[in-house]
Amino acid sequence: MALQCERWIVSAIDPEIAGQLASDLPREDFVRIVRTFEDDLGRLARILETSVANGDEDGYRRAAHSLAGAAAAVGARRLEQVARIAMDHRNPADPRALALQVRREASEALAELAALAEHPPGAD
Repeated sequence: MALQCERWIVSAIDPEIAGQLASDLPREDFVRIVRTFEDDLGRLARILETSVANGDEDGYRRAAHSLAGAAAAVGARRLEQVARIAMDHRNPADPRALALQVRREASEALAELAALAEHPPGAD
């Protein structure tokens, strides 16, 4: 379900968390956080995918745990939820499918965060 957040629709991020960061921080600091998050996501998604390909369950779960933490910090709640599913050793979901879902959710979260960086709340 998408939420209306001023001028855009957000569904991959929590508008309260990300919006608060965007409005409380100077724009350049928020942009730096988004870029750092993007770098971390790329690195962690690669580790997750490599771990799946190599059958490394511990590496897979560690990468998922790190992804969940990074996602939570910026309000990327859907990405966080997928990563938490991947972390749970009791979950029977296919790790390959979850790795693909992580990539999709990461892409959507980054797009919404970039839009938020371009037009932060109260910038008008």
